[in-house]
Amino acid sequence: MADNPSSSGPTVVLDPTAGKAAATLPAAARVPSIQGLTVGLLDISKPRGDVFLNRLEELLAERGATVARYVKPTFAKPAPVDLRHEIATNCDAVIEALAD
Repeated sequence: MADNPSSSGPTVVLDPTAGKAAATLPAAARVPSIQGLTVGLLDISKPRGDVFLNRLEELLAERGATVARYVKPTFAKPAPVDLRHEIATNCDAVIEALAD
């Protein structure tokens, strides 16, 4: 720790490599079919993510899924709370796209 003249206490420096191992979670159970389900496609606003999601939407529709499209305002920040709530309320499953 080093003294920080602009605050009343010491500056704490954290080592990002010293963290504990992440918790292991079991995989979610797969549904036998997506027919009749609503699948949300979340575009995180990276270039060409929409190209991937457009094709995926075609494939999901061929298999009987209803597709709902969503777009994050920016890839640099988490999705806003209201967007996450809308997706969770309206979708049975979600696919998030990354691309460049």
